[in-house]
Amino acid sequence: MLLEALCAEGVPSRRLRVGAPLYEFQALIRAAAGRPLVSGNEQDGRLLNLLGAEMRRINPTSLTDVFAQRVRQAEQLCPDAVLVCDDLRAPDADSVVGLGFQLVMVKAPDEVRRARKAQRGDLSAGDETHSTEEPLTASPWRCVDNDRDMDALREQARMLVAEVIR
Repeated sequence: MLLEALCAEGVPSRRLRVGAPLYEFQALIRAAAGRPLVSGNEQDGRLLNLLGAEMRRINPTSLTDVFAQRVRQAEQLCPDAVLVCDDLRAPDADSVVGLGFQLVMVKAPDEVRRARKAQRGDLSAGDETHSTEEPLTASPWRCVDNDRDMDALREQARMLVAEVIR
């Protein structure tokens, strides 16, 4: 929604994801297992938890190192673009903030969050107690309450964009 709001204001933007390598591995593993992903939006939460844990076990900065490289590339290719990361997890927050990102915490009551995850149609749910699901310890720049309908969330995205571009 932030990208849509930025586009509506004529502001160039790019979506970058810390978990990009995990999503790529997920697609390869599912294809190798004979159950390829149908769309780019599907998530196998259990597999992503496992992949993220193993990547961080091998090298705790593996995901953020790749992310930092992608940020530098985006800054060179699109120096005026607003970069948006929409998949930040607690273990990566300090590194991402160190790259100049402002944290926006999106909060939703458990029942709303679970209902939206169910609507997304994940192939499997991630483990709610997994280390990547821990709450952020860093202080967010802004908090967004995601406790109403999607139109209300879009309006909050528009208000955030107005604040960013002024």
